[in-house]
Formats: sequence, C-alpha cells, structure tokens
Amino acid sequence: MKMHMGKMAAVIIVLLAAVIYTLPTFNPGLWPHKKINLGLDLQGGMHLVLEVQTEKAVEGVIERMTYELKNNMKSSQARYVTLDQIEGKKISVVVEGKEHIDKFEKILNDDFKELRIQSRSVESDKLTMLLDLPEKEVAHIQKLAVDQALETIRNRVDQFGVSEPDIRIQGENRILIQLPGIKDTQRAKDLIGKTALLEFKLVDETHDVDAAVKGSVPPGSELLYEVREDPQTRRVVRTPYLLLKRALLNGSYLTDANVQIDSQYNEPYVSIKFDKKGAQIFEKITEENVKKRLAIVLDQKVYSAPVIQERIGGGEARITGRFTTEEARDLAIVLRAGALPAPVTILEERTVGPSLGTDSIQQGLLAGAIGGILVVLFMALYYRGSGLIADIALIFNILLIAAGLAAFQATLTLPGIAGIVLTIGMAVDANVLIFERIREESRGGKTPRAAVDAGFEMATWTILDSNITTLIAALVLFQFGTGPIKGFAVTLSLGVISSVFTALVLTRLIFDYFLINRKITRLSI
Repeated sequence: MKMHMGKMAAVIIVLLAAVIYTLPTFNPGLWPHKKINLGLDLQGGMHLVLEVQTEKAVEGVIERMTYELKNNMKSSQARYVTLDQIEGKKISVVVEGKEHIDKFEKILNDDFKELRIQSRSVESDKLTMLLDLPEKEVAHIQKLAVDQALETIRNRVDQFGVSEPDIRIQGENRILIQLPGIKDTQRAKDLIGKTALLEFKLVDETHDVDAAVKGSVPPGSELLYEVREDPQTRRVVRTPYLLLKRALLNGSYLTDANVQIDSQYNEPYVSIKFDKKGAQIFEKITEENVKKRLAIVLDQKVYSAPVIQERIGGGEARITGRFTTEEARDLAIVLRAGALPAPVTILEERTVGPSLGTDSIQQGLLAGAIGGILVVLFMALYYRGSGLIADIALIFNILLIAAGLAAFQATLTLPGIAGIVLTIGMAVDANVLIFERIREESRGGKTPRAAVDAGFEMATWTILDSNITTLIAALVLFQFGTGPIKGFAVTLSLGVISSVFTALVLTRLIFDYFLINRKITRLSI
C-alpha cells in the first residue's frame, strides 16, 4: 500500500509539473515561464546559407606576414629590393648583397618557419625567392576562419535577440542560419553579413587626394570614402580620404562597444573601449601624431577622421557618423561580437511568411487530431474499459510531450508535429502488448489482479527493449541530422520516454486503483 501511495504521489507531481510547463504556451501571461518555441516552418522567419570566403582569410594571413617580415628586416638592418604580396597567397622577395641575404635567411629560418620556400635562386649576390604556405597550413587557416565566423555570427544573432536560432556549419565553408520569427529581414542580413573590421589609419596629408581620385594613388596609401546621407535632401555625399594603408590599431583589442547620446548634438554615437594592450597602443598613437588626422575605418568605409588634439589615455574612443539609434545599436553589436575573419556571401535566402506557418500548424494539428481520435475509438471499441484507460494515458502522454518541449526549450517544427502524430500510434502499442498478456492470463483462469500483475511483468522488458532501440535511433537522428530531422527526433525522443512512463506507471496505477480500492472482480478487456 505504501508503494502504491508513493507511486501515486510521483505521478501527481509529474502531471502537475507538465501542466505548469504547458499552460504558458496557451496563456503566455499566466506566469513567467517560456512557452514552446515554434520553428521557422511554423512561425515564419528567414533561412540563409552563407559562404565564408576562406581564400580571403589566407590572403589576410599572408598580408600580415609580409608586413611582419618587412618590420623584422628593418629591425635587423637588412635591406631588400622588393618584398611584396603577389597573387594573394604568395610573397615575392628580392634581396641584394651577401650580408643582407644572410640576415634575411636567418630571419626566415628563426621567425617564419611556417612559410614554405616555393622557389629560390641566387645570381651575382642577388637572391630571388617566392614564399607561400603549405597546403596543410592553408587548410587549417580556412577551417579556423569558418569556425570563427560561426561563433561570431552566433554572438551577433544572440545579441540581436532572436529566439531559438539554428546556426550550424554546412559542408566545408558554408554556414546555415535559420531565424524563426524575424520580421526585419534586411536588417538581420546587414547585421550578419557585415565583416566589421575596425581599423585606425592616419590620413596621408603629404599627397594630393584629388590626384588619387583620378587614379594616381601613391604606394603605401589607399583611397577610401566617407558616405553620408543628408537628412534634409536625402542625397548621399561621398567624401574621399587618402589614407596610409597600414593600420595602426584594429578592433581585435576591443572589449566593449555601447550606444551613447551626444549631449551637444543629441545624436547617437558608439563608444568603444580597448583592453590594456589596446589602450597602450592607442595612447602611443595619439601621443606620436598630435595635430594629425586619424581615420576610423570600418569595412573599408571611413566613419570619421578627427584631428588628434592631444594624447588620449584611458583606452576609450567614439565612432560618430550621424547614425540612427538602430544603426548605432547594430554597429555596437557587430563590434562587441568581433569581426568576421573573412567576408561572407549569401548563397541562398528564403523567407517564410507567418501565414504559411499558421496553415502548417492548422494542418498539422488537424492531422494529429484525426489520428488521435481514430486511435482513441479503436482502443475503446476493441479493449472496452481497459481501452479507455489507455486513452487516458494517451492524453497525458501528449501533455508530457508538450511539457518537455517547453521545459527544455526545444523547437517545435512541422516534422516535429509528424513525430507527435507517430508517437500517438506508438504510445498505445505498449498498452496493446500489456492487454494481450492480461487476456492470455485471464483465459488461463487467473484472478483479475493476478492477471494484471503477470501481464505487466511479462510485457515490461519487451516494451523497454523496443522503446530503448527507438530512442537510440532518435538520438542518432538528433546528433547527425539537419534542422527538420532534428525537430522530428526531439518529439520522437520525448514521445518514447513519456509513452514508457504512461504505459508502465500511469496505466498500472489506474488498474491498481480499480483492483485494490474499488475491488472489481471482472476486467473489461
């Protein structure tokens, strides 16, 4: 009797918890628990497939190595004739004089062991060398770029505030993104696809910017533009800037970026903070370049180019640009999340409207309702009173699945609804095994209680074996499947667990109630 009461208390606690987790889905303001999340196919949203331009990541590494190699040569007082990045992935070097050649080769062997010598020739104390990276190192950089892009995009989406986004790597260099419930798709695309490479570069004030605009850009400089829209006329004004190509500081040293309001002009701007090392570099830059213009460049676009009036300590700066509050907020998000290691391009874009999602929900619920009604009628007609007990267990089974989706914050998709409909049929399968065993024992002359005990005892291991194998298959689908398959695997897994509970615990409890408390002498089965 004590075991009977303990089992009843456990069942009541589980069912109460299921009701508590399920109710907010139908009445969101009831209490502050999250409701069941609907997938992209049910509530609408955006589906994107991005391609990470991993070749650009390799080119970026080669560009950095070229710059470091020049610096090391300068520090060692080794002269070179040419030292340039060519074809994106190669470094061409020409060095004259035995002394300089020896110094260069020492630098190469000591500090740039990862570089591969593709070709080397020496003629009359003139060394010509072509360097690149081995295929294994290139593959590593490309994989690292995709992994970093995935994490950066995930950070941006999380800060954007999308509920239950699905972001994963697809193939070697593609990223699949599903954003359920998103309405401003253009803003989301801009936020996700922005490289957000923040750089601080000095303005080249020794050369003529007009000549650069006409095509005469001096070596070591580059021509970039500040693009502003006049709020009165709505005309776009492009202001050219001639900048020194070398970036003195970049966004990798950022620790925070927030939107602030300028008290003088009442316009939003982005306040940025550097880490300790970044603050030291920024302080040194401003100290050494007083009265010079320092341009703030984001993704090859100049946002502002103020004159440095004095040394700036504290590691703080601001980015202005006549932003709207929303533009400033999005800029702060991408800066906090970090720059993408390489540009991304949108290969595939689909937008699912909420009306299509509503139709899917209605059709899915209709299919589930019809399937459930047919199962309920069959069990009631074929197994009579015992069939009604199985029907009660089936109702609680669906309740437990809904509660599991809410409790684990899983996403319900259209294939997930298919998994629930399948579970409705599977849920009574365990009861069928038990009832057939009870029938056999009753025909053998056993009392109702003895027949029920024997029926549950003999069917339990069969039920557990079949459901465990189904659960293993569902877990494999969840681990290795894509979005729709995962949605099916989630509801199938929850359905298997809840059907075992309702068949072996809840159904047995109801039978015990009638046999022990009501003392029935004949089973309706």
